[in-house]
Amino acid sequence: AMILTSNRGFAEWGDVFGDPVVATALLDRLLHHAVVIQIEGASYRLRQHASLIPENTLARPSTSTQPAPPKRRGRPPKNRSPDQQPSQ
Repeated sequence: AMILTSNRGFAEWGDVFGDPVVATALLDRLLHHAVVIQIEGASYRLRQHASLIPENTLARPSTSTQPAPPKRRGRPPKNRSPDQQPSQ
């Protein structure tokens, strides 16, 4: 198991690595069976220093009352019991 975190979106990885082709190949392999969880909101570590951060860069809390469920990526698991098979 591996956990990677980044403060950059996937579209920015070409700039980070200096080559969009390398970044695309890396992301292709990295995300093949990955579960991506995007976290939005204010930084937990910076909450005590909020007065030092310019107002226009602070993240605003979401207005929705219920968070959206995480999106499932990749193929479904292969180890399904017969009673869990999808109906046709």
